[in-house]
Amino acid sequence: MDVMPKIDRDGVAIHYEVHGSGPPLLLTHGFSSTSAMWQGQVDALSREHQLILWDMRGHGRSDYPDDPRAYSETLTVADMAAILDAVGAERAIIGGLSLGGYMSLAFYRAHPERVRALLIIDTGPGFKKDDARDVWNKRAYDTAERFEREGLEVLKSASRERSTVSHRDAKGLALAARGMLTQRDAKVMELLPEIKVPSLIVVGADDTPFLAASDYMAAKIPGARKVVIPSAGHAVNIDQPQAFVDAVVPFLKTLPPPTTGRAT
Repeated sequence: MDVMPKIDRDGVAIHYEVHGSGPPLLLTHGFSSTSAMWQGQVDALSREHQLILWDMRGHGRSDYPDDPRAYSETLTVADMAAILDAVGAERAIIGGLSLGGYMSLAFYRAHPERVRALLIIDTGPGFKKDDARDVWNKRAYDTAERFEREGLEVLKSASRERSTVSHRDAKGLALAARGMLTQRDAKVMELLPEIKVPSLIVVGADDTPFLAASDYMAAKIPGARKVVIPSAGHAVNIDQPQAFVDAVVPFLKTLPPPTTGRAT
């Protein structure tokens, strides 16, 4: 049965949902999207896996706390760990798109023992150089200000995976842009050569800003595979749903069987 419970994280309710059964697979959406972006993949990915989807803080059906300190990479990674605990998953395949992909790498950095494999979709690993990071962060702050000024109208002109999403208000997105989209250091990027689990990198051929980042991750992560999907932009799974499934499912089938054992 598909269930849609919530967990309480110090007074912040985090929405998640579980589809199917089998080895756990946790997918995280991109900034200003929601777990609904994966709807087209639920059937295919929950056939042989316990597919866990969730809404990040300030997004979708999770809470939108007023405190700016309630939004950070550290808290997002801790939310992911708490969801795995809630479903009894000691280890999982961890994946996500864009900010969700970056958070999946950050999760590996914090909890390598809990990651069976990585799915890194249309994302980048951060920045080595301060000036490049500053440009990214300025864009994140500008995005936050637009959400404060224009509200959810901002999303109407956004890409396809975000123009139809459902958020209660824009306040959480503005706070998430400042606290979760901005970057502080190159620690995730420096981690790439140390990743010891099977990793699949997927990128849309038309997702120009993330092509070089995908090449970089494929070169740095030992044994990583990369799939470039033609006629797809940043939301590769929405632009080309079947090609996305055709890239991911064979990868999942190659993974060594999960070790038994459940989190207590």
